[in-house]
Amino acid sequence: MPDHVRLREVVARLEALYPPASAAAWDRVGLVTGDLDQPVRRILFALDPTLAVIEEATAWGADLLVTHHPLLLRGVHSVATTGAKGASVTRLVVADIALYVAHTNADVSDPGVSGVLADALGLGGQRPLSQIEGYAAGRVGELPAPLSLVAFATRLSEVLPPSVGGIRVAGDPDGAVRTVAVLGGSGDDQFDAVRASGADVYVTADLRHHPALEAREEARGSRPYLIDAGHWATESLWLEDARRRLLDALGEDAGQPVRVESKVSTIRTEPWSFVVGADMPGTPDLDPEVRPES
Repeated sequence: MPDHVRLREVVARLEALYPPASAAAWDRVGLVTGDLDQPVRRILFALDPTLAVIEEATAWGADLLVTHHPLLLRGVHSVATTGAKGASVTRLVVADIALYVAHTNADVSDPGVSGVLADALGLGGQRPLSQIEGYAAGRVGELPAPLSLVAFATRLSEVLPPSVGGIRVAGDPDGAVRTVAVLGGSGDDQFDAVRASGADVYVTADLRHHPALEAREEARGSRPYLIDAGHWATESLWLEDARRRLLDALGEDAGQPVRVESKVSTIRTEPWSFVVGADMPGTPDLDPEVRPES
């Protein structure tokens, strides 16, 4: 077995796991920087290719940075270091770090971002929430036993990494939850699909005021309840799953000489630093006991 892996082999394995053709038409996925013939000995996984993440990759000596979110999603007319995009591209090129992006193609893969989240919550009988451009998106599944909404939200907080914004919940704290719909990242365009799925609660992120308020009005105070658990948090679990799957695809088995080192970035790339003045009228008793559905 060769003592190193070429970037073209890693890209081929990534594209087999997350086919670029399944990405949304507006998306920009695939190899952003790098030479397909360069050796890859260290791979860093992160949600966002921020300057801080690129510095982490540089300091660790990474040859490849794999991220979920694109660096160059919209048109860029300059890569001068006077702008953050240009500084990012320059730093990657100067440090000889390849960047590969798997975004909406990772969302719709099986398992993808939502499937990993559904698995972490222990949802059984999983099925797609909806179809986006012909590909299954999101997941709907069943909890092993009913929980109250507050107990479920508490379980979710234990599954996800902590975030500055925490978890926002809309609904009766004592309401029974058994069927759960999840969509990692922004999901307030899927309320019709959530209602059609029969879900008791919908876990997603980036819920805007008007769509969320209208969804709760349509529910007349009942189900589906809503949980906004944050964009970074709901997608971050995918990184470790993608790391393990890529290593398996490269044949990096236990007992064999290690050709590729890999790890998930320790940097939390959500944009928020802190919150103040949170007002939670009628805050429920955060007791995670199971409350069977009546």
